[in-house]
Amino acid sequence: MRNFMIFGASKGLGEAFVKVLPEAGDHVWIVSRSHAETLLLNDGVNRYWIKADLASAEAGNEITVAFKDTALDVLIYNVGIWESNGFRENYDFEQDDPAEIANILNVNVVSAITCIQKLLPNLKKSDNAKIILIGSTAGLENNHFTQVAFTASKFGLRGIGNSLREHVKKYGIGVTIINPGEIATQVPYEDGVEKVWSAYQGTQIPLSDIVSLVKCVIHLSRASCVKEINIPAMLDENALKHQRL
Repeated sequence: MRNFMIFGASKGLGEAFVKVLPEAGDHVWIVSRSHAETLLLNDGVNRYWIKADLASAEAGNEITVAFKDTALDVLIYNVGIWESNGFRENYDFEQDDPAEIANILNVNVVSAITCIQKLLPNLKKSDNAKIILIGSTAGLENNHFTQVAFTASKFGLRGIGNSLREHVKKYGIGVTIINPGEIATQVPYEDGVEKVWSAYQGTQIPLSDIVSLVKCVIHLSRASCVKEINIPAMLDENALKHQRL
């Protein structure tokens, strides 16, 4: 039996994690602002909702109060907000609102630090705890992204992972950062890989590919630690650029 805590789990990739990663008898705490439909699933997995706004400085305290002193085996920080016009042709960094920039860094970086800090006592109680941080190819060197705040936050997440790994390795806790390219979150996990390939021809990644990676990592023994996984879409132009450099 495992205890999971999944941040950003009400839709998209987080929803897929909640559906697929746990097995019957496992317990999953879903951290999100909105109610998750997966709470209604009847598959032998025990699911609970912790309502939290990660933009709030009190989010970490609220989560730990709700979680109490339960041992935590798997923590997945799957959070990433970006600029209002980010990833659009008309995006212009010079038009970004400073308040929005601060909020992106707060949710994507500061909240990751403070929430994980609060949950370390719970992770230490596990015999084989894993921390998974979902980054982005935007956080890798030599990318073509112009969304400055989002990109900075994903570079920052890698920094968090590197330093956190050094801090927790004495407790046998593994820290893995996964940096995916564009994920086809608009195609439900159940629809399968072929539908994603048919629609996007290798420019977007099926949810199941990321789920499979995480499943592999959490089933490794405490003797191993996968530090970082970069997984761009096969035919993403940014991915091709990485391959040439």
